[in-house]
Amino acid sequence: MPRPSTASIPDSPGVYIFRDRNGAVLYVGKAKSLRKRLVQYWNADLPLRTRAMVESAESVDWIVTESEVAALMLEHTLVKEHRSRFNVRLRDDKSFPYLAITRDQEWPRASVMRGRRRRGVEYFGPYAHAYAIRQTLDLLLRTFPIRTCSDSKFRTHQGLGRPCLLFHIERCSGPCIEALTAEEYAAHVDGLAAFLDGDRDDAVDRLRAEMADVASRQEYEAAARLRDQATAVEKALARQELVS
Repeated sequence: MPRPSTASIPDSPGVYIFRDRNGAVLYVGKAKSLRKRLVQYWNADLPLRTRAMVESAESVDWIVTESEVAALMLEHTLVKEHRSRFNVRLRDDKSFPYLAITRDQEWPRASVMRGRRRRGVEYFGPYAHAYAIRQTLDLLLRTFPIRTCSDSKFRTHQGLGRPCLLFHIERCSGPCIEALTAEEYAAHVDGLAAFLDGDRDDAVDRLRAEMADVASRQEYEAAARLRDQATAVEKALARQELVS
């Protein structure tokens, strides 16, 4: 395969695609810098499997993305679409974490899940890394404070009649002590699900409107809380860790 000139390769995040002589996709990769990554494929010290892929390829092209995270997500989408034979790791969804909401429970919980899907659970993703989901979820819980505890911990605090630390730091609305109605809790669950499903700007707009409303009534402490929630949602949006 002819090597593309270094100057022709963008120094940007993106996805690159190796193809065989028939145009079929052999391998999809992602990079923080397409230029730096692709140059490495003409290094004499390539692993045997990588060298076999390059020698089988007839051409390479690329797609520039806005961020490295967007490249990760596009990589996964293209591998699933083309079933590229050199992308062994990415061909199995079980290797990727999802954010899940247990809709089949009276008080649904949010958690990170891998592996086989089960009925009654709503899944969002996949994500590139489990830590990225947890960081994003922590931001979103300020606005949509649903429980993340295990069922056994939930039952323990139900029995005690006292909430855990997450309630006191405003990362959970306290369903274990019924600190809110089932309808109010369901609104948090639906709001989080809608956000994860792509309806993100509405969450920020709603919080900004509520903030203006309480500020007009001089409820400044409540307005400050809403401001912090809106900021958290905007940070979650900026992370771009979600798959749309």
